[in-house]
Amino acid sequence: MNAISNHREAFKWATELLEMTMSNVTDEHAHWQPPGIANPLGATYSHALCAIDAVINILLQGKEPLYASSWSGKTGISDPQWASKLDWARSLRIELPKMREYAQAVYADIDAYIASLSEKDLSRELDLTEMGLGVRTINWCLLALVTSHTNNMAGEISVLKGLQGAKGYPF
Repeated sequence: MNAISNHREAFKWATELLEMTMSNVTDEHAHWQPPGIANPLGATYSHALCAIDAVINILLQGKEPLYASSWSGKTGISDPQWASKLDWARSLRIELPKMREYAQAVYADIDAYIASLSEKDLSRELDLTEMGLGVRTINWCLLALVTSHTNNMAGEISVLKGLQGAKGYPF
């Protein structure tokens, strides 16, 4: 197995876990306002999807993310963006069925991008200094900003479900 196959397999599992964690989320769960400065579950799911869409499309390919191009107005997210600020998160409205369709498009887009890479592409460097991340490789971006971030968001969603008395992770 090579690095490209490993990235594809790791990302596939991350998205499967995210979707399994989201499987029984209701509109009430999604829009519940947690105490403190935690983001609502729906905003966390939105951030997970929009962030990985933006990383792959804006950061790595220099093009518009799906939420601003082919999926504009169809994501089920009232204000899609990849940043996650408290005022945005607290005012966001989502439609879960539409978001799940957008999620599948994002996952397919990312898998196609990863599949198109060569092993050599993974070592290409990007200057992410303005984001506070220094100079990083595409390999690092896929590991940290795509796959690991997706796993992190599944964990946050699991906790937000638990705080509402619902089962978090599906197992």
